[in-house]
Amino acid sequence: MRLTEETDPFCLPPTGAAELLAGAPWRRFAVIGDSLSAGVGAPSAGYASLGWADRVADVLRRGRPDLAYLNTAVVGATTEHTVESQLGRAIAFGPDLLHLPCGANDLFGREPDFAAIEAGLRRLYTLAAGIGAQLMTFTLGRAFVVRKFADWGDRVATVNAIVRALGDEYDAVLVDMWDHPVNDRPDLLSPDRIHFAAAGQAVMAAEVIRALAAGAGSPA
Repeated sequence: MRLTEETDPFCLPPTGAAELLAGAPWRRFAVIGDSLSAGVGAPSAGYASLGWADRVADVLRRGRPDLAYLNTAVVGATTEHTVESQLGRAIAFGPDLLHLPCGANDLFGREPDFAAIEAGLRRLYTLAAGIGAQLMTFTLGRAFVVRKFADWGDRVATVNAIVRALGDEYDAVLVDMWDHPVNDRPDLLSPDRIHFAAAGQAVMAAEVIRALAAGAGSPA
């Protein structure tokens, strides 16, 4: 049986999602980073064609209609690009909830410099933490495979470990997608085999909402 947004066990109905975030303290939600932050993805039959971040913003608005939302994510952005070209705009926006990218585009070099990747992500976290917002991020799923790199799985595992450590250090809300069961779905990815299709975006949004509900608190 083909799943739809209404029958998908990993999705949340609008009322259920709104109930989870009822009373959430956030008034200004910002998203920076790359195409994964932007929620790029192909349509899926039976699912609304919305990226995960737009979905989360819609749910937050149910409890706070005056929510301000900014998404500056750019396809192909590296951590360095995010820091240099997006973070300033996000800081000026004054978010109290801020999504940070997980370094996916830093992995495409012939031999990634993981010390440099960690240093770049740490700089991003340090600057972002300085504005007092609740930080949030996610790890890369194992369905995300770039076959021209034989060591791709090791690359993802390494950057995920960096993201987990930084998330813990900076008290970020972390959605760990590496081994989520949705990775086993044959129709999870868009035709480019990189981005979640709309069905995956719906699941991602649900997991973000669950994580925010579990870790919700007043911004630092």
